[in-house]
Amino acid sequence: MAGGSSAHVPNEPTIENRQSRHDYEIGETLECGIELLGTEVKSIRAGKVSLAEGYVSATGEPPALSLHSVHIAEYPPAGKAVQHEPVRVRRLLAHRKEIRKFAEEVKRKGFTIVPLKIYFKNGRAKLLIGLGTGRKSADKRQAIAAREMKRDIDRAMHRRK
Repeated sequence: MAGGSSAHVPNEPTIENRQSRHDYEIGETLECGIELLGTEVKSIRAGKVSLAEGYVSATGEPPALSLHSVHIAEYPPAGKAVQHEPVRVRRLLAHRKEIRKFAEEVKRKGFTIVPLKIYFKNGRAKLLIGLGTGRKSADKRQAIAAREMKRDIDRAMHRRK
């Protein structure tokens, strides 16, 4: 396989946090690397991850992003001696400029950084994070109605062709 290829390998999972798109209005997104242990990587490849309760904290000085409350299950074939903690704080890897930008946005009222997706790119685990504002239940209903309306329009256009 060529070195510059960024194609997704079909047997590697993509773990999405679909609930976050429902609960938050996602604005800007950023692809970060994750600092993981070997057993955590194996567990992610097996798809044993839960992003539902997770969140990201950002600090401007020193610039750092950290992932909290994401559950990566233990990898049983590794044995008890080398297991990782399923829920621990994991460091995220991004450029200083991007981290500072996200940290400034979080200081503004109502913004939070949400983990959206974990996937593999060129053999390395990546985390897609998004800057979001919380939705109220009325906003959620409007989003659902708009999505259903778009789906109906797409169906009608498909039948027309």
